[in-house]
Amino acid sequence: MTASPPPTPPFRDPRLPFAKRVDDLLSRLTRDEKVSFLHQFAPAVERLGVAAFRTGQEALHGVAWMGPATVFPQAVGLGATWNPELVRRVGEAVSREVRAMRARDERVGLNVWSPTVNLLRHPLWGRNEEGYSEDPLLTSAIATAYTRGLRGDHPVYWRTAPVLKHWLAHNNETGRDVTSSSVRPRVLHEYDLRAFRATVEAGAVAGVMPAYNLVNGRPNHVSPHLREHLRTWTDQELLVCSDAGAPSNLVDSEHYFDTHEEATAAALVAGVDSFTDHGTDGSPIAARVRGALERGLLSEADVDTAVRRQLSVRFRLGEFDPDDDPHAHSGAFDTPEHRELAREAAEQAVVLLRNDGVLPLAPDTRLAVVGLLADECKLDWYSGTLIHRSTPLEALYERFGAERVRFAEGVDRVRLRTSAGTFLHVPPAPEAPDPARGAQGALDPALLAGRTDLPPLTTDAVGTEFALVDWGDGVLTLRAPDGRYLAVAEDGYVRASADQPGGWVVQETFRLERRGEHGTGHLLRHLGTGRPVSVAADGVKVAARTPETAETAETTEPAETAETSVTAGTAGTAETAEVFDVVVAEHGTDAVRRAAADADVVLVVAGNDPHIRGRETEDRTTLRLPAHQERLLEAARAANPRTVLVLVSAYPYAFAPGRLAAALWTAHGGQAAGTALARVLAGDVAPAGRLPQTWYADDADLPDLLDYDVIGGRQTYRYFEGTPLFPFGHGLSYVPFGYADLVTAVADGALYVFFTLTNAGDTTADEVAQLYTRAVEPSVPRPRRELLAHRRVTLAPGETRRLEFAVPLRAFAFWDVARGDWRLEPGRYDVLVGASSEDVRLRATVTLDGEPAAPRPVLRRGLSAADFDEHGGAALVDRTKAAGDAVTPASGGSAELLYRACDFGTGVRTVRLELAGGAGTVELSAGGARATVESPGTLGPYDYTTVEAPLPVAGGTHDLRVTLRGPLRLAHVGFSG
Repeated sequence: MTASPPPTPPFRDPRLPFAKRVDDLLSRLTRDEKVSFLHQFAPAVERLGVAAFRTGQEALHGVAWMGPATVFPQAVGLGATWNPELVRRVGEAVSREVRAMRARDERVGLNVWSPTVNLLRHPLWGRNEEGYSEDPLLTSAIATAYTRGLRGDHPVYWRTAPVLKHWLAHNNETGRDVTSSSVRPRVLHEYDLRAFRATVEAGAVAGVMPAYNLVNGRPNHVSPHLREHLRTWTDQELLVCSDAGAPSNLVDSEHYFDTHEEATAAALVAGVDSFTDHGTDGSPIAARVRGALERGLLSEADVDTAVRRQLSVRFRLGEFDPDDDPHAHSGAFDTPEHRELAREAAEQAVVLLRNDGVLPLAPDTRLAVVGLLADECKLDWYSGTLIHRSTPLEALYERFGAERVRFAEGVDRVRLRTSAGTFLHVPPAPEAPDPARGAQGALDPALLAGRTDLPPLTTDAVGTEFALVDWGDGVLTLRAPDGRYLAVAEDGYVRASADQPGGWVVQETFRLERRGEHGTGHLLRHLGTGRPVSVAADGVKVAARTPETAETAETTEPAETAETSVTAGTAGTAETAEVFDVVVAEHGTDAVRRAAADADVVLVVAGNDPHIRGRETEDRTTLRLPAHQERLLEAARAANPRTVLVLVSAYPYAFAPGRLAAALWTAHGGQAAGTALARVLAGDVAPAGRLPQTWYADDADLPDLLDYDVIGGRQTYRYFEGTPLFPFGHGLSYVPFGYADLVTAVADGALYVFFTLTNAGDTTADEVAQLYTRAVEPSVPRPRRELLAHRRVTLAPGETRRLEFAVPLRAFAFWDVARGDWRLEPGRYDVLVGASSEDVRLRATVTLDGEPAAPRPVLRRGLSAADFDEHGGAALVDRTKAAGDAVTPASGGSAELLYRACDFGTGVRTVRLELAGGAGTVELSAGGARATVESPGTLGPYDYTTVEAPLPVAGGTHDLRVTLRGPLRLAHVGFSG
């Protein structure tokens, strides 16, 4: 007789619901196998036929880090399109390339860590390029579209599984793993949570990634909001993946827990399901989890919960149903459709900021194209490797003819003379393959090494002329005549070896430091190592590390946990730093003047390199253009008044637009960036991008980078009361559009808005119609403008279209701290329709019914200290390590808190305060009564005690004012009669 084959286990049966299959597989795993699944790189379980799995494939605007792929515009550029349908198509194209690349390289993962939905609250944030907008509604609209494209439209199986980044209130790179964002309840609910919530509720999100920072004193990786909010927004299992190295930060840099076992257990219980730490080595995390289990800090049920969430995602990705997975053969890579989509997205991202009629350019225009980014197609940290490349200069040559375009890059051309009178020299390079950085792909691009196959620099009597660019704050790049940048590799030698600046620790940047206050000559300090350059018999190298030479070294931890450094190698001997004289062969401004003088129009292409001065790990310090580029712009404008500024950048800049004939902005536009710009400049397509964030006129308009109170700090277009350089939603067109016939109606729980939009020009063009509101007489500070809806519309010449928006009335609500819930305040609301937040074309006022305000029932419930209406100088901190908020004076000084309309019933006699922390005083006043309470001052930050004091408040409703002095913590205020 022949033995019967073993029965198919339930987890392999596609007829069963995923939940039952997950439970079956989970029951077959041993405890150690389940523990091993908690690491980013989950190993295979061969006895069950379960393959290895990794969380995390970067795909922010194309597949990143895994070699060549279609490169779309940066995320902030996709946000500038204001076109969710376009972005959905981009997401779909990216997900198809993920599938196609995985078919030939199993390192490519299907759990994609995209998009970033952090709000662009502060324009100096180094990672501004990764977000979509400063507005939560626009951000969620674009993010939802991208995740839908990434997910695919099959009702059961997902093409990829998107994870949203970075939960929560994360907008600073300065001290990002140790700083705390103080987020009051109104800001939390009305601003920071909203973009995440709407995107998760749309149903195409597989999980989130907590951010490095702390919120209200508690690391995001142990945030109670994961449980209290995130997991309540959907019935689907969400996979929470830690950021790289963040689990270890809980102990190592944040010192929030004493041991890694405690930290890992707390993160797992809070809701982290996959730990990205120690690269591909899962053994440290497994050891920490086992230790936590042995100490009783975790139960096996806690482990099961996390593993269940991971398995749920894997089943949705079709891993266990290869014959039924509709996406298994749906990959598409570098197709004509993807190339066309990349161009379309780049075109739609271009924003026309100003135009006095010089644009679009006439076909016979003689152009001067100048500037540091004129012949560049820059990539950022989360880009793939370019297959196709288009620069503005190349595209303008093609569009207008090379004979009509004159180019001047604007670099300073210099030679570097040593103390011996010789000059730095780039020796001839042998014939060798020249792969682009990252072309081979890497799970951790921080590990990509610099080239050592080229000869180091030497010195000779003539030297090499370098192209010097100052990117701001004295941060320089030096480029050899063959286009290669000077860089330092692991062995410490300086070579002309890099095609572009880049890498986690950039090895292509330097600083010239004057020797002595009145001395001559400069040290040339390499910023990646912090060491000055020296000249030795065997070549030019960085000097050995000493306390003096190491003081400026960069020591930032790479995102994927592996350290990238230059060890000096054979350069680590007793070389002395060389003193150089800078011999200038040509100033960039002279070349720009010559090119600009005889042109009909000058295009100055300026902006940033995404790897230098404003990137992950490094915030910007100013809105101004680098001085080098300001000089080039001024030289062009002085030589020719018909000067157009074309900004290609990852963030806003401040400049004087009135001195320019026109100005445009686009984010780094990916592989088709140059073609898109040329087509817009030539009028082949009318610009219709809109600014996704406020462009401020001056640094003085900005709040502190760490001030996350957008309400109290009057931040973003919603609250800013000054005059911006360009407002949120701004963007001009070559075509006039007419708005008319506004009608509003309230019915069925929604506000209906109707109006007509007419193309009054002679060419087909897009317009972005925007709908805002403003509470006319609010009882609390409300936004001066708040986006309710928008639509990008294509209209033919003379075409009129009637637009309709249905806005749920809940969109008009605010978070009422007195009741701890949303409340629609009855009253009048302006309805504003226009082309930007400030360019209002139509206006109406509607009266909405709602819930009237109710006084705080303080006699019955007391007051949570964090639920203040207004404050001055207060910071929110963690009440316990697990949950809750308390209030303390920022920097240990004093803080003022106001709680409006407190109902004291028939009156009270005593106030009770829950206090912790250091010594200080609490002063209270209400209804004419006053009290001063002394804090014991011997308490730990979580050791609360109740302190009582007389406070005879008469019956009725009164405002309560509280003043905190000293490093104490106030969690709760109670009253008794």
